[in-house]
Amino acid sequence: MTLIYKIFRAGEWQALERDGETTGAPVDLADGYIHFSTAETAPGTAEKHFAGEDGLILAALDADTLGDALKWEPSRGGALFPHLYRPLRREEVLWAKPLPLRGGAHDFGDLL
Repeated sequence: MTLIYKIFRAGEWQALERDGETTGAPVDLADGYIHFSTAETAPGTAEKHFAGEDGLILAALDADTLGDALKWEPSRGGALFPHLYRPLRREEVLWAKPLPLRGGAHDFGDLL
């Protein structure tokens, strides 16, 4: 199993729960794919794109089950990031947990 992670704002997570699928956040829609992170890159993603935001949800998925629509592409610093070129379905999420903001930084604790 290869775990990958998606950081959701509360409203985005609620919409996924309600609708059963999502095409992602505004940045995902603009780029044409849903952005994910690895355990190594998730803290940097939180710092760069969600700095100071509270009420976030960290969701884990098994990359091996997402099929050919998941592409690993170079991004920040040449690191490979998983990008999903189709809607994400709620049933593909293995777990989702709050990503607390403590002292101005997101505390991943034992989530990754």
